[in-house]
Amino acid sequence: MRLICAGLLAVLVVGRAAPAVDLPGTTALRDKPIANAVVWLEAPLAPATKVEQNVVLDQRNLAFLPRVLAVRVGTTVGFPNNDRVFHDVFSFRDGKKFELGLYPVGTVKHVPFDRPGLSRIFCNIHPAMAAYILAVDTPYFAVSDREGRFTIAEIPAGAYTYHAWRPGGDTLTGSAAVHAGTSLDVKWP
Repeated sequence: MRLICAGLLAVLVVGRAAPAVDLPGTTALRDKPIANAVVWLEAPLAPATKVEQNVVLDQRNLAFLPRVLAVRVGTTVGFPNNDRVFHDVFSFRDGKKFELGLYPVGTVKHVPFDRPGLSRIFCNIHPAMAAYILAVDTPYFAVSDREGRFTIAEIPAGAYTYHAWRPGGDTLTGSAAVHAGTSLDVKWP
């Protein structure tokens, strides 16, 4: 009887999914913290999950907010005009190509980001307006805050390839062993 119980216990333990953990980390250029860096983990076997709803790249005070937005492939991003003037939002290079045309205050236009890639976002009327939307094909990603800190939440423990991108910098790639108590510190040279 003990042998049967031990075998059953082994099947139950081996059949369990790895516990989900949070992966905190930092991004830095040399030794200075970098805000608005996107860090994501490759996860081709990740479970299908719903993409986030109500994702917005706002327009206020002749600026896009946030300046860097990371989304999962399949996400539709809203572009509300909460400014006092007309805008004409577009992206013609790399990533998702689109032009929304002129639209007034209080109007929202939507764009589906249906494939991975970096989209540089601009306004035809206001050349100083610029932002980035990075669409990634994984549920495991985060954008660093002003102190260069980020947390990728609810990741099954295991080995991953990570990527990190920042405005004006190269995309870095490396390996990360993710388990309780680990962190990921990304540094650009």
